[in-house]
Amino acid sequence: MDREALRKLRLFLFDLDGTLYLGERLFPFTRSLLARLRESGRDYRFLTNNSSRSAADYAARLTKMGVPAVPEDFITSAEATMEYLREALPGRNFYVCGTASLKAEFARAGISVTEDPDAAEGIVMGYDTELTYRKLTDLSRLLCQRPDLPYIATHPDLVCPTEFGSVPDCGSVCAMLETVSGRRPLVIGKPEARMPRLAMARCGVAPEQCGVVGDRLYTDIKCGKNAGARSILVLSGETTPEMLAKSPVQPDLVLSDAGEILSALEDETS
Repeated sequence: MDREALRKLRLFLFDLDGTLYLGERLFPFTRSLLARLRESGRDYRFLTNNSSRSAADYAARLTKMGVPAVPEDFITSAEATMEYLREALPGRNFYVCGTASLKAEFARAGISVTEDPDAAEGIVMGYDTELTYRKLTDLSRLLCQRPDLPYIATHPDLVCPTEFGSVPDCGSVCAMLETVSGRRPLVIGKPEARMPRLAMARCGVAPEQCGVVGDRLYTDIKCGKNAGARSILVLSGETTPEMLAKSPVQPDLVLSDAGEILSALEDETS
């Protein structure tokens, strides 16, 4: 995939942290890139596995960082998980290991959430920045004593990038619970194809016209491939050239950062 092929894409699905910003620092090209996409008749959406915040929270955060955004610009792993629960496990009562924001989002969507593990008819694991040892104990008991209980994770990310490095994400907590119980969750977010397919359906774009842009091979790039879209790796976040060289998952295009997309689009008018 070259720059000419890049310019043929009509929809760009961006990861956030490590792709458009890092921690609290917006990359210098982000505002211009997003503005250029819509000025040129293209579109974009944000795909995030981070289920600790709602789409409204993300819209407010980006707007505060200087990027005007509305909730409809986002497709989160929480939204994809809720869609799955409504389709596959309707009417159940879920013990949700997640933030107050995630639990409120589930409740607003009409999905029953319980704080009582004895009342749980399923488990949902999110990126819980409010994690306590009590929650881990509840989850361990449920997973060990009730092996048939549905167990769903919003996403598999092992770490969440920060300005100083990384902190444990949903996948790391799931790995810890696997050590305790031997159980692995059903994963809904990236690298599964549900999120980009939702975006493509809403925007009326075919997979070959869509590019998934992100900094992680095992989530963003694999997700793009699973959805039949073009996969674009940026080296501004988690993935290093050494990691890329060793990976069985290879992107269609590698960029130093997403600012190279802006350069390619500016070239078409020069």
